[in-house]
Amino acid sequence: MESTRQQKISRLLQKELADIFQKESRTLFMGKMVSVTIVRVTPDLALAKAYISIFPTEDRKEVLKQIRIANPKIRGLLGRRVGKQLRVIPELEFYIDDSLDYIDNIDRLLNQ
Repeated sequence: MESTRQQKISRLLQKELADIFQKESRTLFMGKMVSVTIVRVTPDLALAKAYISIFPTEDRKEVLKQIRIANPKIRGLLGRRVGKQLRVIPELEFYIDDSLDYIDNIDRLLNQ
């Protein structure tokens, strides 16, 4: 179970990462729409796992690869935004959130 501090930092990071992805999507991610679905922070606040959804879903592995390459730049932009609230900016790890694909698949199966 996450502490209140972890939850607050998770929400802050999610909001700021979403804003960064919105502004940088044209240059970094080949014009794909990237949204941050959830951010989980470890108890020591040293690592943040960000789950992202990519639309359109074609080439999402390539977009994830570009995001991981741009990780230092993204962390730097994040640090400038939340540097006053956090003493140490957590390391970022990005994962694809496929829950929307799963929901779509279940919906399609139920409507057959």
